[in-house]
Amino acid sequence: MSDNRPVLIGVAQQTWRDRDPSRSLVDALADVSAAALGDTGAAGIGTAIDTVATVPCLANQVPGLSELLPGNIGDALCQRLGLSAQTFTAHVGGNTPQQLVNFFADRLASGASRGVLISGGELFATLSQALKTGADVSHWKLGGDAEPVVLGEYRRPCSKLEQAHGMYEPVNTYPLFESALRHAKGWSKTEHLAVLGGLVSRMSEVAAGNPHAWRQQQWTPEAAVSTADGNRFISYPYTRVMNAILAVDMATALVMTTAGTAQELGVAPEQIIYLRGTADGNDIWNVSERPVLHQSPAIRACAAQALSLAGLSVDDMALFDIYSCFPSAVQVACDAIGIACDDPRGVTLTGGLTLFGGPGNNYSSHGIVEMVQRLRAGEGEHGMVTANGNYLTKHSIGVYSRLPGNDPWPVGTRRDLQAELDAIQSLPVAESPRGRGTIEAFTASYQGDTPARGIVLGRMEDGQRFVANTGADAGTLERLVNEGLVGVEGRVEPSESGNRFSF
Repeated sequence: MSDNRPVLIGVAQQTWRDRDPSRSLVDALADVSAAALGDTGAAGIGTAIDTVATVPCLANQVPGLSELLPGNIGDALCQRLGLSAQTFTAHVGGNTPQQLVNFFADRLASGASRGVLISGGELFATLSQALKTGADVSHWKLGGDAEPVVLGEYRRPCSKLEQAHGMYEPVNTYPLFESALRHAKGWSKTEHLAVLGGLVSRMSEVAAGNPHAWRQQQWTPEAAVSTADGNRFISYPYTRVMNAILAVDMATALVMTTAGTAQELGVAPEQIIYLRGTADGNDIWNVSERPVLHQSPAIRACAAQALSLAGLSVDDMALFDIYSCFPSAVQVACDAIGIACDDPRGVTLTGGLTLFGGPGNNYSSHGIVEMVQRLRAGEGEHGMVTANGNYLTKHSIGVYSRLPGNDPWPVGTRRDLQAELDAIQSLPVAESPRGRGTIEAFTASYQGDTPARGIVLGRMEDGQRFVANTGADAGTLERLVNEGLVGVEGRVEPSESGNRFSF
């Protein structure tokens, strides 16, 4: 019987800095895909690829921009590379790259696919400039007519109530988690800023040494939390350097197969990296319904399941790439996995989304490429990649290794992790709250250098969660950016423009 254990045999990534509108997204994906296929060292790899999956790109989600791209980027990629393959994609979310790896690991192990090419990327820096200058990008749409298989079902990323109060934008929602973390850890404002500055500084050291990083710049802890030199607040307490960079030009490709097929293709053993453990799971979907705002039961469960499948422990991991769109995402994940944010092993292989770059949904593909390359180079035997979509909502985890596990890959025998997560009781949410309420999380979003609006989550006296904005008065906004307000009471009332919280 052929060895059905899933492996990665080819990887590639590229960053372009020239903002050249003649290079389409399909051009970029074709370049890295050809490089990843070549990285396998297998002469017959093209005929072995019967499955092509593409990570959904941001432009496809924006009205008016989706018309600039092929209907099926994967099909256009197949045409460009001369591949005959079934095409797949998925719904938006930063979890998507690892989700695709996990899905196709099972599909490969079951024999439904023989060779899989996963590619993704963004040319958002080029596209943004082209839209401003009027550069011709009409050729970006060419090719790709066949309908892809779309994995999963689409769900609104947040509730209508959350969206009405500013929580659709991740730049507002992740700082809410941050305020809850600060309170749970018992940090003073000074202690909290030291944690944030230290995290950014350590990640920036990795980015500074990464030739693919968009910002190859090292930050001191003090500079990271300072608002000097254009590093203004976006939503408190996050300065600009703590927010993911979307306007980047980057792409990746991964080639997967089974250990048995890799051997048949003649792939050199030192090129093969084993996917030892996987897990996927969602936290309670709407942030406002989560009883605890600084924890992720789904990451904890996914990490435990992936490590169990791998037959390894967190102490066995030499390398980590933790999803890092905002500092709270890193801190919550580290707590769930059981490592410190300043673990000497580090939490990023790239430099993170805020410095390396946040190419839409595709960031974690870069983490996977780095993981494969570092394991091949002997920087460790095992490593973990975590990927997160929406607002600490959708999670996928992979455990990678230079060494094969002892057992065949389990197909259809793992416990239903999502059913266990769905059993966690969600909080009822008051749509039009009126009365006294206690703050559980808060932030202030900025316009320029000035706080403009507060967002508050809290609990009414009857136990229901409320979502509200504050007024724009300077006194209220100053309290939001200067005090630790979790546990402070105030009054909540509905209004024509939404729920309002006041002290």
